[in-house]
Amino acid sequence: MQKTVQEYLTEQAAREKKEAAAQKSKRGRRGRQNQKKPSIKAYFLGGLNEVGKNFTLFECENDMVIVDCGMAFPDGDMLGVDLVLPDFTFVERNAENIRGIILTHGHEDHIGALPYLLKKVNLPIYGTPFTLALINSKLKEHGLQNSVKAVVVQPGEHAQLGCMDIEFIHVNHSVPDAVAVAIHSPAGVVVHTGDFKIDCTPAMGKMIDLGRLAQLGNEGVLALFSDSTNAERPGFTKSEKSVDSSFDMLFKRAQDSRIIIATFASNVSRVQQIINCAVKYGRKVALSGRSMINVMTIGVELGYLDVPQGVLIDIDMINRYPKEQIVLVTTGSQGEPMSALTRMAFADHRKVEVGPGDFIIISARPIPGNEKTIGNVIDELMKRGCRVVYESMYEVHVSGHACQEELKLMQGIVKPKYFIPVHGEQKMLRKNADLSYAMGRDPKNVFIGDNGDVVELNEDYMKRLAPVPAGRILVDGLGVGDVGSIVLRDRKHLAEDGLIVVVCTISCTDGHIISGPDVVSRGFVYVRESEPLIDEARDLVSSVLQECAENRIHDWGTLKTRIKDELSRLLYNRTRRSPMILPIIMEV
Repeated sequence: MQKTVQEYLTEQAAREKKEAAAQKSKRGRRGRQNQKKPSIKAYFLGGLNEVGKNFTLFECENDMVIVDCGMAFPDGDMLGVDLVLPDFTFVERNAENIRGIILTHGHEDHIGALPYLLKKVNLPIYGTPFTLALINSKLKEHGLQNSVKAVVVQPGEHAQLGCMDIEFIHVNHSVPDAVAVAIHSPAGVVVHTGDFKIDCTPAMGKMIDLGRLAQLGNEGVLALFSDSTNAERPGFTKSEKSVDSSFDMLFKRAQDSRIIIATFASNVSRVQQIINCAVKYGRKVALSGRSMINVMTIGVELGYLDVPQGVLIDIDMINRYPKEQIVLVTTGSQGEPMSALTRMAFADHRKVEVGPGDFIIISARPIPGNEKTIGNVIDELMKRGCRVVYESMYEVHVSGHACQEELKLMQGIVKPKYFIPVHGEQKMLRKNADLSYAMGRDPKNVFIGDNGDVVELNEDYMKRLAPVPAGRILVDGLGVGDVGSIVLRDRKHLAEDGLIVVVCTISCTDGHIISGPDVVSRGFVYVRESEPLIDEARDLVSSVLQECAENRIHDWGTLKTRIKDELSRLLYNRTRRSPMILPIIMEV
């Protein structure tokens, strides 16, 4: 068909317009390719060179997100301290730029500090259903349940926080609904594993989503932040299913005994395994411990726990059944002083008395630092005639953290440009880094940090920046942060050497002694058996005060310092101890 001149010109103009648009698009793509990507920064505010208190903040183009906000339990030298929180100073300074808090799972070392942070800065929180259910009970305790925006997400879903798109990826762990997060930012994709293991036969839920992690690896991952808790352990972590056969064997052995099982309250799948075994052997199940009851109630309400009708009974009912028909699931697997199992061991539990005829299973591994405490509880239980089974005897517990082969597999499928081990003590972080070196990674692309460190990640480089505040805040009773290093030092001093109090009354006119001095000892020496020493101390204080009066020294600071110095010297020479000396001087 013959074309008219007008049709030809119209088609020619359309082709030229199309070619011009294509060239413009090509130039735009070339320009974007040549344009350097921005950096993403990671601020380590907790969780490095320690177990617990996991708290990381990411920043890209003035948008910030927090990943986890955990607490830690006090060390043995933190006398009287209940909890250890991260320092929130940096978060408070940058609150206006923080778009939200991402939670990987519901363990205390990842969510325990959240109520304390939310009292200072009100930020939206994002987590899976079980995680947010655990948090909601915490928020109620702190009076925050109606003031915090909580967004429920499912594995596979995304949340847009500023310039960062947060993807939630299902992983296996010892608590339901655990996720890793992939942060899709203008700088690139950053993957944070949270706590994870690779379990092909989990007792609850699906296998870890290795397919999505591998897909991200093929698309390109800038950095991998990887759990290091089990980096010193070779091989693979055993599957939760392996505990089933151990429980079955132990239930058979304990057929004539009452079974008491201590485990982590958050380990819903472990409790489900116990309930299944109890049903098989015709036993009733009772729960002991406030956290155990709270978590299991949440598990039933959300459908994570399947309890047949009539199996679960109140703890007040256990004495109405023969011992061989009872399974008691309790807290205290770490020997916590106020936990139900510890109270049983030391005959301090109001409703349960243990002794011969009790078969006790501790279905947990001691958290580093708790070995001595749980050992003491086991000893006390055995002294009372109980039979006790713990992790090293049978497979009554498997870890929720990846061992070396799983850690290497994670690196292998994610294929990050930079590798950053997190969650663990220095030896764990170093071991995780060693695994990366063994896989051929250049050490310059591995970052081993400490709390307070900041690392900047770019497609062309990784570098350490100036540190930020990242200490610890101690919780003692209702006090948050009012106990510091000086108070702990004094408590340690009192615990080690005791206290000497010197009380006297002097004249306000000439400084001479009117009454006293009286010397009171607490935790230093038993006064009735050390009267000569106390008399000598009293005489020394009298001579010091008399000398000051004769020299017309009436300044209280000077008087107290002279008393402390002279008395400290005497007591050390006599006892080789250095008690805290507290002079109390009154003027009349």
